[in-house]
Amino acid sequence: MSELDEWQRRVDAFWAAFDDSEPERMRAEMRALVGERPAEDATALAEWGSVHDALGLEADAVGPYRSALAAGLDPERAHQVTLQLASTLRNLGEYEAAVELLTDLEAPELGDAPAAFLALALHSAGRADEALATALTALAPHLPRYGRAAAAYAAELVGDAPE
Repeated sequence: MSELDEWQRRVDAFWAAFDDSEPERMRAEMRALVGERPAEDATALAEWGSVHDALGLEADAVGPYRSALAAGLDPERAHQVTLQLASTLRNLGEYEAAVELLTDLEAPELGDAPAAFLALALHSAGRADEALATALTALAPHLPRYGRAAAAYAAELVGDAPE
């Protein structure tokens, strides 16, 4: 097992035992893990953002998330961090920034999570029809019946209904 794999195993163990009722201990444990990696390590930066996010310290998560994305993450991790950053921005009231990040996020490995978070961001931005249309569009393929109707209603909400 490589040194990086061993580090990731310990990060995974940290998250498996994560306890938000002990925020200082959680930050200290993640700080120690992050400290083992180079300062510009994208994955470590993402984890540092994540611990703040998970502890409800969203404002402190934004910088590390942005730094992680700028430093270069593998595509799947970049998708996860983009979604997490967008969710955090929404929680901080930066709705349009969240919408912008999520609108073109193509992350098949995340399933319909980007659509769910986009719907939340749109709703928070006061764009209720677009939010509902996004949610219905994501839901429609999973309906054993009435999926086509749900998709049509979604299109109608945003003015894309066939004439």
